[in-house]
Amino acid sequence: MHAPASPGWLLVALCAATGAYCLLRMRSPDQEQRRSAGGEALMGFGMAAMAVPAAVFTPPAWAWPVYAAVFGVAALRALWAARTGPRHHLHHLVGTSAMVYMSLAMAAAPQGHHHAHGGSGVPLLTGALLLYFAGYVLLGGARLVPAVAGPQGTGTRTGSGAVTGAGTGHGSGAPGGPGWGDRPELARACRLSMGMAMMAMLLTM
Repeated sequence: MHAPASPGWLLVALCAATGAYCLLRMRSPDQEQRRSAGGEALMGFGMAAMAVPAAVFTPPAWAWPVYAAVFGVAALRALWAARTGPRHHLHHLVGTSAMVYMSLAMAAAPQGHHHAHGGSGVPLLTGALLLYFAGYVLLGGARLVPAVAGPQGTGTRTGSGAVTGAGTGHGSGAPGGPGWGDRPELARACRLSMGMAMMAMLLTM
């Protein structure tokens, strides 16, 4: 599961930064936002810990069943939230289930091969997860571009030629606008980053 040193540290940095931003999102006054951010922070930090190069730290054998149990609980929580919550809970369910799968694969790998050659995963399941996250990254990236570009230069032109609405200096960065923890495009960017990191981790199996 653990990648070579340089790519491994890049994964650690990406996942840790994503987890840290998700902690910031937990300060949101919106309860649904806080619930989602908490689960995604757990994912980010858990993936960062998994990606630490083996030359720096090798987890003991009992750590992998603990990982599987923690993310198993997170998967059940995501399944419960997906009943009535937003669709991204289903994506979180797939992500936490993938973490359980990778943890169990690492626990089943022969001693001494946990880091050099990855875990002993099921090729069909690994391939299915790779296809899912590849599709998620492609679709998520395509949807993120208009979400980022949309607030700039948009507005309604009146009959006198004046432009009203967005683009007049009252965008999301203005006082009274959403804070950094409540920006929906940044939340989507976080999920996109974790999707790319998950692909990289699955490729090592």
